[in-house]
Amino acid sequence: SSFATLFPAYREKYLQEVWPAVTRLLKKEGIACELNLIEGSMTVRTTRKTADPYVILKARDLIKLLARSIPVEQAAKILQDGTECDVIKIGGLVRNKDRFVKRRQRLVGPNGQTLKAIELLTGCYVLVQGNTVAAMGPFKGLKQVRKIIIDCMKNVHPIYNIKELMIKRELAKDPELANEDWSRFLPHFNRNVQKRPKKSAED
Repeated sequence: SSFATLFPAYREKYLQEVWPAVTRLLKKEGIACELNLIEGSMTVRTTRKTADPYVILKARDLIKLLARSIPVEQAAKILQDGTECDVIKIGGLVRNKDRFVKRRQRLVGPNGQTLKAIELLTGCYVLVQGNTVAAMGPFKGLKQVRKIIIDCMKNVHPIYNIKELMIKRELAKDPELANEDWSRFLPHFNRNVQKRPKKSAED
């Protein structure tokens, strides 16, 4: 079986440079790969030496991550057990371009601090690039990352979800609270939507 993915033109130079390393990496797993610069595509396929049939899905994720601007050193970790990935498309979630750019910047935060906090609390690697957010890590962490990102695009500031994760982390340390409902400890935020005054015909 085989999988192919397209990559943007700006990734061509980088992929050419790292492709020998990608080839060596996948060869160890018994997977063949091809970089087609004319079509702008990467292909992975199983060979007779492929011992684990599941590894082709991991190889598919690897080329998908490379196409999304993730460096090969980081993308290679997808081949490890327990590491999954999620590519979240955010481009179509906000119609207004200026609003989209502002909300995307909120995810990163000043000097990348918000993104670092998200990575620390979820145990995931997160890259915000263009119209997508690529994340790698444990399944539970990826679910948390997806929620934070979708909420942010819906105008819920990431800091609210970050605070909730921090509280949950502290509660998890207390064995007495293991079987309790934690909702009473979690903050409840009211979403205030300010209505702009309508312009009168005289304005």
